[in-house]
Amino acid sequence: MRRLVLFDIDGTLLSAGGAGARALRDALLEVFGETGPIGAYSMGGRTDPQIVRELMTATGRTVDEIEPRYEELWALYLRNLRGEVARTEIRTLPGVPALLDRVEAGGDSTLLALLTGNVQEGARMKVEAAGLGFHRFRVGAYGSDHWERKELPAVAVRRARALTDLEFQGKEIVIIGDTPFDIACGEHLGVRTIAVATGGHPAEELAACGPDYLFEDLSDVDAVWRAIAD
Repeated sequence: MRRLVLFDIDGTLLSAGGAGARALRDALLEVFGETGPIGAYSMGGRTDPQIVRELMTATGRTVDEIEPRYEELWALYLRNLRGEVARTEIRTLPGVPALLDRVEAGGDSTLLALLTGNVQEGARMKVEAAGLGFHRFRVGAYGSDHWERKELPAVAVRRARALTDLEFQGKEIVIIGDTPFDIACGEHLGVRTIAVATGGHPAEELAACGPDYLFEDLSDVDAVWRAIAD
């Protein structure tokens, strides 16, 4: 058996208590002088660059005006996030530590990995603050790799191949996440999808998206492992 097991972060592995949203809001204010319609905007499942593009184009700016400010914006965001994470309880969600252990024990051809809309350094901060050990995730694909989430599974597959010389395909690629975007992003690769209703989307909404498996949370580690491995 070989599996590339790609976990989303926010709402799947952990709850960051709004730390990322607050850090981004303050960075947008510093760089652009406004936040756009952030109060009514759902960030779940979107990449960090996508969030910025959509919030700032809503203010009338063009992508060509927004993207040149990214370097400054991400530097401020990460500075803000470091402070937010230090004063916010970042908690793991049910079953997560035991499930990560189970995936790691799956052998050399089972890769514990991340697929997240967070920029890479933001992902590291959150995972480390939750005590999950960023170093454990042997492969990652991040919002800093591409602004469109659907492009990220292929990034993870390429990095897994470079690391292991294994070509993960189809149902050998497992995406675990809490939003419709997680379920949809690997459809073109024919991946295995496991939805978990620990984020902002109820089980009924996730079920309508057609995941291969659906769980209320990840606490039944044996059942989730069977969904990964069968």
